[in-house]
Amino acid sequence: MNYQTTTLRRALAADYAIGLMPATARRRFDGLLLEDPALRVELGHWQDALATLTGELPEHPVPDHVWAGIQARIEPQVLHMPAKKAFRISWRLLAAACVLGTALLVGVLYPRDPGVTYNATLVNASQQPALRVQAVGDRLQVEPLALAAVEPARALQLWAIPAGGKPISLGLVPTAGKGQIQLNNAQKALLSTPLTLAVSLEPQGGSPTGQPTGPVLYQGKLASL
Repeated sequence: MNYQTTTLRRALAADYAIGLMPATARRRFDGLLLEDPALRVELGHWQDALATLTGELPEHPVPDHVWAGIQARIEPQVLHMPAKKAFRISWRLLAAACVLGTALLVGVLYPRDPGVTYNATLVNASQQPALRVQAVGDRLQVEPLALAAVEPARALQLWAIPAGGKPISLGLVPTAGKGQIQLNNAQKALLSTPLTLAVSLEPQGGSPTGQPTGPVLYQGKLASL
């Protein structure tokens, strides 16, 4: 075999670097490397090229709405409620205490609307405030705080979840995030019972089943004022 052929030398060096060369041929190639400096250089080129493929790729954060869409396709009927965590003092608790103190101070300086009877602040998976919901008469006033972007073919649907009961739709969150949701008598009656409010990602027009079909993006307890 003519080992001086450029094409053959390149192919052998590639097989050797990748690890595809049989044991017998590999031993023969080891002997050639000892005698041929140019062949060692060719092998080095292949080893350097392959080494660049083993480096770590930089991490890129995935937008929340992308994960929400993936979860909706994998578990279309599951209502995702974050598991309860054991109580412990942490920076999150300290941050929550600061938020609560600020809310109380704002309440003293700026008295609440006397027409508001119930209030809820819904948080995202990172426990960051995302949506404020207030009950005023026969309607809900909805105000976005930090809502993630929603695809045009999707909608946000608000649910009331009684203790130990199934979710009951209260309507779609306004497209712009801020607006009103009109309540019927049955929905108004729900507000006087212990409730968790939750917002799920649904197809445009709302859930076709009467129950959440997508992941819950935001949730919070409804409190009377």
